[in-house]
Amino acid sequence: MSEDSVWPEALDYDPATKILHVRFEGGERFALPAEYLRVESPSAEVQGHSPSQKQTVGGKQDVGIRKIEPVGNYAVRLVFDDTHDTGIYTWRYLHELGRERDKRWTDYLAALNARGLSR
Repeated sequence: MSEDSVWPEALDYDPATKILHVRFEGGERFALPAEYLRVESPSAEVQGHSPSQKQTVGGKQDVGIRKIEPVGNYAVRLVFDDTHDTGIYTWRYLHELGRERDKRWTDYLAALNARGLSR
């Protein structure tokens, strides 16, 4: 499956575990914790306007997703219970977050540590 043609078959959020389960055509499945989705939000508030502007967001260990809103047929907006709602998660970005979860999470924890922040 090419990265440009990723298409979800199912999105299911479990509020008890705070995990968004995403299943893509072709069988790939990812379990994405709300905390991970929040700190990797595609919003300008988190990502900035260039890689050097990316923010390390701490204190989100207990964040949950309050609402999932469709955006056209290409994405969803996740509304978090900390009121963050400006990130539009394209299917491609959700797929990327799933594939790169281990590396991104390790990098995030290192960035928290370097800045003296906690989850």
